[in-house]
Amino acid sequence: MAERRGLGALVFVVGAASLGSEIAAARLLAPYFGASTIVWANTIGVVLVALSIGYWLGGRYADRHPHRRGLCLTVLVASLLIAVVPFAARPFLRLSVEAFDTVSVGGFAGSLFGVLVLIAVPVTLLGAVAPWAARLAVRDVDGAGEAVGRLYAISTAGSLFGTMTAALLLIPLLGTQRTFLVFALALALVAAAGLGWRFAAAPLAVVLALLLPVGTIKAADTGRVLYEAETEHQYARVVERPDGTRVLELNEGQAVHSLYRRGKYLTGDYWDGALVLWGVSRPRPPQRIAILGNAGGTVARAYGRFFPRTAVDAVEIDGELSELGRRFLGMRNPRMEVFAEDARPWLERSEGGYDAIFVDAYRQPYIPFYLTTREFFRLCAERLAPGGVVVVNVGHPEGSEELERILGRTMAEAFARVLRFPIEPTNTLVVGGEGISPAALEAVAPRLPAPLRPLAVEAAARTADRLPGGEVFTDDHAPVEWLVDESLLEYAADEG
Repeated sequence: MAERRGLGALVFVVGAASLGSEIAAARLLAPYFGASTIVWANTIGVVLVALSIGYWLGGRYADRHPHRRGLCLTVLVASLLIAVVPFAARPFLRLSVEAFDTVSVGGFAGSLFGVLVLIAVPVTLLGAVAPWAARLAVRDVDGAGEAVGRLYAISTAGSLFGTMTAALLLIPLLGTQRTFLVFALALALVAAAGLGWRFAAAPLAVVLALLLPVGTIKAADTGRVLYEAETEHQYARVVERPDGTRVLELNEGQAVHSLYRRGKYLTGDYWDGALVLWGVSRPRPPQRIAILGNAGGTVARAYGRFFPRTAVDAVEIDGELSELGRRFLGMRNPRMEVFAEDARPWLERSEGGYDAIFVDAYRQPYIPFYLTTREFFRLCAERLAPGGVVVVNVGHPEGSEELERILGRTMAEAFARVLRFPIEPTNTLVVGGEGISPAALEAVAPRLPAPLRPLAVEAAARTADRLPGGEVFTDDHAPVEWLVDESLLEYAADEG
């Protein structure tokens, strides 16, 4: 009876820590390797392999050492290793990024190596717990199935609890470092309870680690970090460059999602195109626009300056980015209303009547698949006022055109004409609408605010019909992650 006491609590906490650490590990990697499907696949794959090895080892050691002390010592060692992970991760991941960038193998190998080194061993130890505990729980052969089934049910319930607690409470409220430490503390407490008061120093050490300040997660390559945080959706930071420009970076920071220069409203980048491309269909500035993927408000801010009568509905799924925009990026527009919602459900509920809808929603490096489909663009067309346009920012590796071809072809299912403006080597603005033409934009250019006229003339000269080819994405089949991952791997191979 003494050997079986507390096994339910032990396997529940171990299940919670196993899956909670998996969620936290993906967040730990995001500032360095992003949050792509590749990174998630590596994280999940390593955890599953580690658990499988742990199950095998746990079964072997349970037969050789069928006592509770060995089991609790294993859990205690795992707790200490998990507590070390967030402190060892930053210097290790920083060096990993530099090393893997040197050989141009990118996020796949880098994140795989990072997960292997950081969490494979403690997760393997946690995997050993379930079969070991099952061995101790079995009193006789007749009751073996019930005892084992009960423990695995408790373990699975713990895994569910750990997953939801990490994703919905611990990471948003405490951050990634303290999420690891909370799970490490829970493991240390349940292990020490089975080992006796002499091992109380272990949970005490984790408590002291919880009191340590987090510090800067990731140093800026150029400039200084003004703010960084882990939001409910991602890692975000604001960096001020030496020339005073402020940029909003998300996750690994390979792309800038908003840009701010004090006293200036044009960026010299793709955001500027959204200020003039409505002119391909209408002679006067739009009365109402919607921005799907507002981030820190670069486009909304510029509309407030150049078109103060235009009403702006700014949609950003991560409400904390809107707060960063107001605090650090000059996001001011008296005629702007901000919605902290997912873009497509919001558009579905909206009344429509927009003269322009701008789509710039990225979870780097992907556009959410449901914003790339025939059904989505038909919804956009329904929400436009007569003569309205949809403008989609298509980010891509330099020289890669496949995603643009597919989006252009898919948009053609909803709009009479689709145009393209290759505004940057890595950004093309694709425009869909009825009766749109570069000539209309050229005619509008002289009536625009003076700073926008050269941009409008350039856009009119470079805007042309969409690229030919491409398949049609639908809600049922839109493998945008696979397509982007393939293009990134090809780009990395070419660069290598």
